[in-house]
Amino acid sequence: MKVILLQDVKSLGKKGEIVNVSDAYARNVIFAKKLGLEATGKNLNDLKLQNKHAEKVAEEQLEAAQELAKDLEDKFVEVKMKAGEGGRTFGSVSTKEISAAVKEQLGLDIDKKKMSLNIPIKSFGTFDVAIKLHAKVTGSLRVKVTEA
Repeated sequence: MKVILLQDVKSLGKKGEIVNVSDAYARNVIFAKKLGLEATGKNLNDLKLQNKHAEKVAEEQLEAAQELAKDLEDKFVEVKMKAGEGGRTFGSVSTKEISAAVKEQLGLDIDKKKMSLNIPIKSFGTFDVAIKLHAKVTGSLRVKVTEA
């Protein structure tokens, strides 16, 4: 019997795949646990429509991420830090502080976990911070660290 999987099933297949299983396994396991549907014409058509919709949504998200990356290229965020002797900051600038500054100054909500600092920011100046906006898109944001 051909079955469309609704969830990943270990040693059988991934969600959305069409697999061949015995009738008894389909009835007693797959259908009973709601892990799949019988591969009828209507269900196959529904699967095709769901896949098209998912592709369209993924494409829209990719375009939005690319647009946001272009938008962030020419903008910068200013973060104020207290200074000690020799022009060094107390501590370092974290991605949490950068994320809060982006939200306050630019009105964008960017998760701190998507930002990556190659080296810790422990001095004043301008630094580039990489931001992973999508699996295929990485943007860059300039952070200007000034004395408070």
